[in-house]
Amino acid sequence: MYFIKLLKINDTLFTMKDKNFKPANNIQDLQYFGEFGGVNPSISDSSTYTFLSAKTMFDTFEGNADGCYLYSRHTSPSNLYLGEALAAMEGTETANVSGTGMGAIVPALMQLCKAGDHIVSSRTIYGGTYAYLKNFAPGFNLATTFVDITKLDVVEAAITPNTKVIYCESVSNPLLEVADIPGLAALAKKHNLKLLVDNTFSPLSISPAQLGADVVMHSLTKFINGSSDTMGGVICGTQEFIDDLRNVNDGASMLMGSSMDSLRAASILKNMRTLHIRMKQHSANALYLAEKFEADGLKTVYPGLASHPSHQLFKSMMHPEYGYGGMLTIDVGSIDKANELMELMQERNLGYLAVSLGFYKTLFSAPGSSTSSEIPEEEQAEMGLTDGLIRFSIGLDNDIKRTYEIMNTCMKEVGVL
Repeated sequence: MYFIKLLKINDTLFTMKDKNFKPANNIQDLQYFGEFGGVNPSISDSSTYTFLSAKTMFDTFEGNADGCYLYSRHTSPSNLYLGEALAAMEGTETANVSGTGMGAIVPALMQLCKAGDHIVSSRTIYGGTYAYLKNFAPGFNLATTFVDITKLDVVEAAITPNTKVIYCESVSNPLLEVADIPGLAALAKKHNLKLLVDNTFSPLSISPAQLGADVVMHSLTKFINGSSDTMGGVICGTQEFIDDLRNVNDGASMLMGSSMDSLRAASILKNMRTLHIRMKQHSANALYLAEKFEADGLKTVYPGLASHPSHQLFKSMMHPEYGYGGMLTIDVGSIDKANELMELMQERNLGYLAVSLGFYKTLFSAPGSSTSSEIPEEEQAEMGLTDGLIRFSIGLDNDIKRTYEIMNTCMKEVGVL
């Protein structure tokens, strides 16, 4: 698949048309100079911007003054730099950053759906997204049908005349189901729908826009930022869609106020420069542990394992150099065993009993009682989310063999092995 993107190299804009999409190269090739020649772009530490003429202010309000800034809720130079890098990574025309991941997901859906419309969504998604679709959106007469996203016939059967969007995660939270993005994209095209994909779990590894997705979103809070010190989100898509989101009269991102602070945008942009290195290490460590856990007889789910039902599908969509991602799960049978094991692993300095993901240390939680607690227990049971499931975001440990050996000891002490 071809993609076209403007890259700023040596102060000149070049059009790149590349059959072999290289997401890390696309980030690396973006070049910005700071105001005084700094190797990092200067931070626009202003909430409002001045104009030399009243007409230019009017034109900027109307969206007709290219390169001029009005007010930071619209955007800022720092936010645009970060958006350019994220669009380059995903291979979309442009992107709009937001203050949180939900600050990207909700406006993207609201921009495409109105009262009376319908969404077909994966049943296993981030708990906050599930709560929005299940509990909040119906108040605006926006309905959602939750389906097993891995079954294309089930997805198609759920489409109604009012459906506007198919929504999924590349790799689902927390069950690590893998979406057939090309297959879903074909369904979306067939029924004149938009395919929205949350790619938070698999940055660089999977490029949904290159596989046919219309809109790609991330919680920047996670792997992309990588240091668990800020929140952020992004919507990557066409210039037309992002312009619609930013419209002062009816743009969901503009009017819902989900803006990102310029200081945070600058910080995330700097962290993106090492994303390719970090994702390789997260993935390598996760694969090593997943293979060891499975060999120990633990019920282990990881897309890199041949036992994963969508292993071949993931393999067909991935950029191999970045691996299968840093997320894995094990099932230890009960919430009591899960809690005992997680507390002991934290005590032994193997990581933190904490939600979120993408940190340099391993993070672990029992999603049924934390990040997916918004999903009713009967629905958790139906989708296979047990109370003994532990979700791991594997860290950047240099000596993963030592990490495994200590984990193995902890598991034996609590009776998991």
